[in-house]
Amino acid sequence: MSKLKTFYQCQACGYVSPKWLGRCPDCGQWNTLVEEKSRGKKIETQGRVQPTPLSMVEAETGERVSTRIKEFDRVLGGGIVAGSVVLIGGDPGIGKSTLLLQVVSNLSGKVLYVSGEESPEQIKLRAERLSMHSDSIILLPETALEHVITTLNDIKPDAVVIDSIQTMYTEEFNSAPGSVGQVRECAARLMFYAKKSGIPVFIIGHVTKEGTIAGPRVLEHIVDTVLYFEGDRGHPYRILRTVKNRFGSTNEIGVFEMTDAGLKEIENPSELFLSERPSDVSGSVVVASIEGTRPLLVEIQALVSPTTFGVPRRTSIGLDFQRVNLLLAVLEKIAGLNLGGMDVFTNVVGGLKLVEPAVDLAIVFAVTSSLREIPIGSDVFVFGEVGLSGEIRAVSQAELRLKEAAKIGFKRAVIPRSNAERLRESFGLDISGVTNISGALDAAGV
Repeated sequence: MSKLKTFYQCQACGYVSPKWLGRCPDCGQWNTLVEEKSRGKKIETQGRVQPTPLSMVEAETGERVSTRIKEFDRVLGGGIVAGSVVLIGGDPGIGKSTLLLQVVSNLSGKVLYVSGEESPEQIKLRAERLSMHSDSIILLPETALEHVITTLNDIKPDAVVIDSIQTMYTEEFNSAPGSVGQVRECAARLMFYAKKSGIPVFIIGHVTKEGTIAGPRVLEHIVDTVLYFEGDRGHPYRILRTVKNRFGSTNEIGVFEMTDAGLKEIENPSELFLSERPSDVSGSVVVASIEGTRPLLVEIQALVSPTTFGVPRRTSIGLDFQRVNLLLAVLEKIAGLNLGGMDVFTNVVGGLKLVEPAVDLAIVFAVTSSLREIPIGSDVFVFGEVGLSGEIRAVSQAELRLKEAAKIGFKRAVIPRSNAERLRESFGLDISGVTNISGALDAAGV
């Protein structure tokens, strides 16, 4: 038997040290190095794969299996690819297990649901709440990876769900489940099984308080697709976002609504996010944003009021805080707005997070509208990037944004002039092309 090797591994980044350290030299975190033990493995050289010229490789696209949930198929790139490994992360109670249970219930063939956290009785109660009575879902309450692989080889299912990867452990490591070594090794073995058998594997992963998937970053490198399930507990809407996809586009989103009967897909989220927008209220503007390949029209709100403290407060929800501060400085310097003694609060309605620079112009409009108490017309929408000298820069996919707005019923658009000059169709909209902040504010009447 090979000798046990002792080492210390950072639970945040996976850094390995031969001795214990109080502070990780790689990521800088304190008290994250934990003692782990493993047995040295003999590297086998037999059966090596020979190198092949790229011109001799035959590309196989493979058929995708639809889950009959359009929003889930969208984020996967069109459906499930055979042998793919999909990692889904999200806050506790956000609906990850509910979503996967709905997905596998729509698949044909046997599905092995490996639960390391919930008992079969608890999963049965959730299935009854979702009105699921499928005999094709086989429950396995197990945390030992060797037993899970044995069961997979025995029943040969058509899909596998691991809930969750942090509860799995392999007997080759003496460390506790959820440690860096256990998570990495278990994920790697599941990936090898998926590629060898052609069976898709869905893995649920916990997230840290920073919102990233717990465990080593290598976990996200091992899998084929990484999905984040986002949402605010105070809102019924959930966003399934793609951050990595070897079989499709990245940064794609799917929109769901949490109901008593499970997650309900939202095929037209723009109308949903704008359904409760107030009319003739200052500080409110609609921006045409792009998430992946999907255009979204979202309301951005701003509230500007005199501060009662020595230092004015700046709060942003759903927007980049540093980006908002930059735009406030541009408004003070270029547009001449007096915001030094004002509290500024900005918010994206619906619990979304917008990070693309095309929302810059909407932030400028919302802040100016709130400060001057001048409402922006309810039939107006905007998009555009704002530079430090106050210029309005072009953004990508302008026609897609305009088409979505025209479909919903908007009549006027304030966009960068360079985008307006390259349009092949106006979609029946009154389009104002602007080059700077002053011109943009005049075009919107604020």
